[in-house]
Formats: sequence, structure tokens, C-alpha cells
Amino acid sequence: MALAMSSRHKARQAVLQVLYQAEVGRQRVEDVLSRYAEGWSAPDDGSPEPWDEEDWRFVVRLSRGAWEGRRELDALVGQFAEGWDVDRIARVDLSILRMALYELLHLDTPPAVVINEAVELAKRYSTEDSGRFVNGILGRAYRELVEPKASRPS
Repeated sequence: MALAMSSRHKARQAVLQVLYQAEVGRQRVEDVLSRYAEGWSAPDDGSPEPWDEEDWRFVVRLSRGAWEGRRELDALVGQFAEGWDVDRIARVDLSILRMALYELLHLDTPPAVVINEAVELAKRYSTEDSGRFVNGILGRAYRELVEPKASRPS
């Protein structure tokens, strides 16, 4: 089980890099994805490892979904980031938030996993304050958007 979590963590790191590169480099997400298709490694991990087919599908789905839905996701970030203009949020943090919000709203990953992974990515690739910032926004989004749906009778 630890291996599966580790591979999904690796996949989310790749999604973060794809989204960030597409945003900052003004590149098409498909072009960035094509560079990761053969394998991926964290910046300090050395040579690329080939993707497990299921993990690669996850990377592609999450990258495309977050990128294609970025305007709607950014509106949600603005709604839940009280006092913050979305244009002033660090691009790394915004990429993490887009990815996590898309996963919270459209995939079946447990919300606690999504939020924890996003916070860990923010602390690793941005700042300690970013971890708290990301946690606050995702916590509000969960309480207002996800939790009410989960408590409705089927």
C-alpha cells in the first residue's frame, strides 16, 4: 500500500510541474505532458523512472482537467482566498490549488488525502506559509463544496 501512495505522490509532483511549466512557460499542457510521457523523477531524485500505466493516466487526467478548468478553478480560489487577488498568488501555489481543487471536485480521492498532498507539495516547492495558505483555501472549499454533497441522501 505504501508503494501506491508513493507513486500517486510522485504523480502529483509531476502534475504540479506540468501545470507550472504550462503556466509560466506559456506552453500547451499537451506539449509539457509529452516531455513527461517516458518517465519522471523529482528534481533531486536522479534519472527518470518509467510510469506505471495507471499513474500516467492519473497524471494526464489531472493535468488536463486542472488546466482546462483553470478559469473556474481560479474563481473558486478567489472565492476562498479571502483578501487575496488570484493574480497575486504565487504561480506554484496557484498550480497546487488548481490541481487539488480539480481532484477534490472531480475525482474519487478521499478529501483528506487531496488536502494533505497539496499541503506537502506547497511546503516542499514553495514555503511553510504556503502550506498553511493552501490548507486554509482547500479546507474552506471542502466545507462549502464537497461536504454538503457528501451529506445529502442518495
